[in-house]
Amino acid sequence: MPEAIRKVNVIGHLHPDTDSICSAIAYAYLKNQISDIEYEPRRAGAINRETAFALKTFGFEEPELITSVAPQIKDTQISKQRSIEADTSLFSAWNLMRDLKTSTLCITDEKNDLLGLIAVKDIASANMDIFDTAMLSTAKTLFSNVLETLKGTMVLGDPADRICQGNIRIGTTPEMMEGNIEKGDIVLVTNRYETQRYAVEAGASCLVVCNGASVSDVVIEAAKANGCTVLTTPYDTYSAARLIPMATPVSAEMLPEDKVLRFSVNTAVDDALKVMANSQHRFFPVMDEDGRYVGVVSSPNMINVNKKHVILVDHNERSQAVSGLERAEIMEIIDHHRIGTIETSSPAYFRNEPVGCTNTILFSIYQEKGVEIPQNIAGLMLSAILSDTLAFRSPTCTDRDRYAGRELAKIAGVDIDEYADAMFDAGADLTGRTAEEVFNSDFKVFSRGHARFGVGQGSFMTESSRKAAEALVGPYLKEAAAANDIPMVFYMFTDVKSQTTEMLYWGANTDQIVARTFGVTPVDGIATLPGVVSRKKQVIPPLMTTLQDMDEEDE
Repeated sequence: MPEAIRKVNVIGHLHPDTDSICSAIAYAYLKNQISDIEYEPRRAGAINRETAFALKTFGFEEPELITSVAPQIKDTQISKQRSIEADTSLFSAWNLMRDLKTSTLCITDEKNDLLGLIAVKDIASANMDIFDTAMLSTAKTLFSNVLETLKGTMVLGDPADRICQGNIRIGTTPEMMEGNIEKGDIVLVTNRYETQRYAVEAGASCLVVCNGASVSDVVIEAAKANGCTVLTTPYDTYSAARLIPMATPVSAEMLPEDKVLRFSVNTAVDDALKVMANSQHRFFPVMDEDGRYVGVVSSPNMINVNKKHVILVDHNERSQAVSGLERAEIMEIIDHHRIGTIETSSPAYFRNEPVGCTNTILFSIYQEKGVEIPQNIAGLMLSAILSDTLAFRSPTCTDRDRYAGRELAKIAGVDIDEYADAMFDAGADLTGRTAEEVFNSDFKVFSRGHARFGVGQGSFMTESSRKAAEALVGPYLKEAAAANDIPMVFYMFTDVKSQTTEMLYWGANTDQIVARTFGVTPVDGIATLPGVVSRKKQVIPPLMTTLQDMDEEDE
């Protein structure tokens, strides 16, 4: 039986641009209108200022960040094991472990915050410590715990009171008790009147009468006068003496919270398995996003995990995708780039069309499904089309892009030229930005054969903003190559209005590669490329051809 789909993440590529983010939001909205499954847009990296402008203009928050789609603890079968309170007796904890067939219980407070963990070995250790006669008073044990453990009946006193002093003693005869019973002790006696009376008058804080024996009115009155609690138990003295230490609360023997290995529901399964392999514990508490206890997991829980279900938009290259993709279930891919390197474990809906923007494809899907496009969604889709086609100036722009853009502008109620200028200006603003931020605003990694390289692009409405960006990003290219573990980096600084790109680059033989690819002579590390504005159509294909030719020449 196929696993039930709980939620689907709609995700764009790493270093997301406007099309990537807006596609995720627009497609998630569409899917939610026609399906009972929940679809949520996600971003795989930080958004750039152009995208932030579009989101703010049309009233959207940034999609939630997702860094990996590998299985997490929340994708496993978390055992919804009940927790216990700190005052629960060791005896009750042991019985519960037996009933639940577990060796570990978690202790929480009234808010479900984790306080600690108690294991069978902790209870066994406490039971074996026969010389700790003060354990009940040290742990401030509730009298109700003693009653529960000994199946007792309260004759005099309040079950909600606590044992705050004294040792556990066995009362035999007054002669044997003399000098051995101290004020505050818990004394176990039988039915002998003189023994009961002596224990009370010696200052016992609690009298435990065994064998279900009765307690005379005289003893009860004496107990009242001396502030002594009295209870009876059906157990004989030997059994009661063995059991009464088990009334101690688990808080006295538990592993405290700060020493407990625990996992979040968001912990990756692989990371959890590594921790489990190096731990002597079998069960591990699981906390929700708010840090509250939800259950436990063990290694067997990790065998059958529910894969995350994802839809990829605006990319189909493994190097551009979120981490852990190989362990997720890819349901759909909607893209307008070349067919890349992503593989699926089962058949998936794959829609790849030669248009200038993913949102142009989405516009067609909205029409095919008969779903009305809301004004704010239309604004995002328009923003993406204008961004990817450089306001219809890019050679990748098709008649479908122009038609979709104009129709979306009508729905969104904006002037295309005015909005495009404002959006591009927002994207080019360098105020307070670092070279790394500008570089990663729109950067992708590609591979062909043995060659791996990255190409970034920034679009600018004025020469001054373009030159400022070149001055900021140029010196960073070497560092960017190292950060992305690639030998070559090319960056396009595109003047939208003049439709000219100045390309900066870094890496071995990149000067020669640029000259050979574009038929130009770079000057001072800058190649001026008139008419080149499209990374997808005018830069990536010829670069790959050059790199492949050079690779073959070296063989």
